[in-house]
Amino acid sequence: MRIAAFLALALLAPPSLAYDVNGVRLGGREIEVKKAFPSAHCKALEWKTDAADRRCDDSKISLGGVEAKITVFLKADAIQAYDLRFNIKELERVKAQLRTRWGAPLAEATEVIARRDRDDRKVFKMRWEKGADRALLTAQLEKKRASLEVSRGSFPTEIYRVR
Repeated sequence: MRIAAFLALALLAPPSLAYDVNGVRLGGREIEVKKAFPSAHCKALEWKTDAADRRCDDSKISLGGVEAKITVFLKADAIQAYDLRFNIKELERVKAQLRTRWGAPLAEATEVIARRDRDDRKVFKMRWEKGADRALLTAQLEKKRASLEVSRGSFPTEIYRVR
């Protein structure tokens, strides 16, 4: 009986907010972006691509107390991806926040890229995947900004493929 009740509640529950930021999730609508992030400026994308037709930029947000900026990409009024940028000094707080929200990542590593005549480049990466949705936190440790890219389907390879 308990299992049947649990399954019934699970079926009636709202869709998962996997990879959401302040309630805005992949598949959401532009109106949800404007409601959650009132400073977002939404407009048509400047280039033709199958990945998106609109973008909402320059929204200042807080992710677990960390100040960040977000750009949201939409196609036919559905969020296909978003990119969150924040100060690298807040990397540990963001990592902790994402672990709390999304669970353990599938992968987490710091890659060291050897460069001739210069210091090695260190790039930290955390990756989550659920079906066609993915999230990738990247930080070049010697830079000032870090980035969280969340997308659906083939968005990362299609967004800059001009049609």
